[in-house]
Amino acid sequence: MAAALQLVGERWAMLAVREVVLGQHRFTEIARNTGAPTDRLAKRLRELVTAGILERRPLGEGGGRDGYFLTAAGRDLAPVIQGLISWGNQWAVSSPTRQLRHRDHDLVPAVVCASCGEVVGDAEVVLRDDAATSSEGSGSRIEDGSGSL
Repeated sequence: MAAALQLVGERWAMLAVREVVLGQHRFTEIARNTGAPTDRLAKRLRELVTAGILERRPLGEGGGRDGYFLTAAGRDLAPVIQGLISWGNQWAVSSPTRQLRHRDHDLVPAVVCASCGEVVGDAEVVLRDDAATSSEGSGSRIEDGSGSL
C-alpha cells in the first residue's frame, strides 16, 4: 500500500485522477475542478504521466492541444476513486457536493471478487506476505471486527 500511496497519495494527484476518471481531460478543467494551484497541478500531472497512470495525447479537436487520459493503471484506480468519493460523502462532509450516479440511481460501490463473483465484505480476506505462496498460505487477516472490510 505504501508503494501505491507514493504514486497517488498526494492530494492534488488523487484529485487530478478523479477528474480524469470523471471525464475531464483539459488542464483548465482539471485545475478548475480541483482548485489546485496550476504550478503544483502541472507537476503532479507530469508525475502521473511518468508513473504510467495518465497519458498525455492530443484532444483531437484540431486545436493542437493535449489532454490527459487514463492508462490501464489509471483505469484500475476508478473503483478506488468511486469508493473514496462515497466514503467522503458519508463520513467526511456534512452535505455532499457531488454524488456519483449509476444509470438512474446513486452509485453504491461494492468490492466484487473477479475470481468468484462474490461481493467482498463479510468474506474472509487475507493479506499474504508472498504472492507466490499457495492460496491456503499464511497471512494477516484484514477485518474490523464487524465482519466487514
